[in-house]
Amino acid sequence: MKKIYALLILCLFFLTVSAQKYTLPKLNFAYEALAPYIDSTTMYIHLNMHHKAYVDNLNKALAGTPDSNMRLEQILVTASKQTEVVRNNAGGHYNHSLFWEILAPNAAKAPSPELSLEINNTFKSLDSLKTLINQTAASRFGSGWVWLIVTPDKKLKVTSSANQDNPLMDKMNSIRGLPILGIDLWEHAYYLNYQNRRGDYMKAIWNVIDWNAVSKKYNEALTSPIMKYLKGENWTAFRNFHDAMTDISMNAQKGDMQPIRDKTAEILKLARAMDTDPIPTAYATEEVKKAIKDIVADCTQLNDVVVKKGTDAALKEKLSTIREPFKVIMDMMRKTNPETK
Repeated sequence: MKKIYALLILCLFFLTVSAQKYTLPKLNFAYEALAPYIDSTTMYIHLNMHHKAYVDNLNKALAGTPDSNMRLEQILVTASKQTEVVRNNAGGHYNHSLFWEILAPNAAKAPSPELSLEINNTFKSLDSLKTLINQTAASRFGSGWVWLIVTPDKKLKVTSSANQDNPLMDKMNSIRGLPILGIDLWEHAYYLNYQNRRGDYMKAIWNVIDWNAVSKKYNEALTSPIMKYLKGENWTAFRNFHDAMTDISMNAQKGDMQPIRDKTAEILKLARAMDTDPIPTAYATEEVKKAIKDIVADCTQLNDVVVKKGTDAALKEKLSTIREPFKVIMDMMRKTNPETK
């Protein structure tokens, strides 16, 4: 019995160790330090129950999977490819971690000169920005977050997201970027002090938003490799071509060539759009430009085979020729953006 018990303890130990990739952050202040704006009970429950649940569930969901070694940001930028459990809990962990970092009992009331200049250029004043964020928070139906983000073109934007989504996530937000300020709009963030009065909570929280921390995140965002990744994601013409090619390639691998016959005209149209649309500066090399020209030529030949009612073997041969120039583009994207690896 003792051996069985010891074995169980050993198994539990290894399970615990393997599940500790993501950990609950420690606050930079005492639970009561933000009172009266946020009370100590709310802070304690928010961190040790709500946030802890996201961390625990994320570790559990990722344990033993290929994504268990991915950075949190990598999981988020590929959120559409993740399970709902992973997406929600990864978002919850990231969102709350950022929230704690920008709160302080003796919060700086003004941004850095660099961030102030950008705020004034974009929103006219800091007060105008706060008013816009408060309005955006009020218009968010149900639970969620309100954000100040830096977009891939290094502009400031205010946006919001539902539940634990955030602007890093793909195919879930019309405005994507790197958050530098995020405010929790779930009722558990403010209910004990403000009940259902989200507006009062939003007015009060500016007393503990630390603009030094926000300014630091702004500076970091400008040079973050994630921004390069998001800028690449904005290459809509390539993404459209990529998605269409993925669909027909998967069918071809199963021996079903009919989707190729049905979609070659569409594929050719998407290839031509990729050739005429602007290429993001990060990828606009001569190799990529030549690869796009080659893809258009290959897709033209592929469409000719379909028009002339060629054989499946001829289709497969032409389809295979597209892979090499396509690989040139993908290799460039991986080289330029480490986050895509």
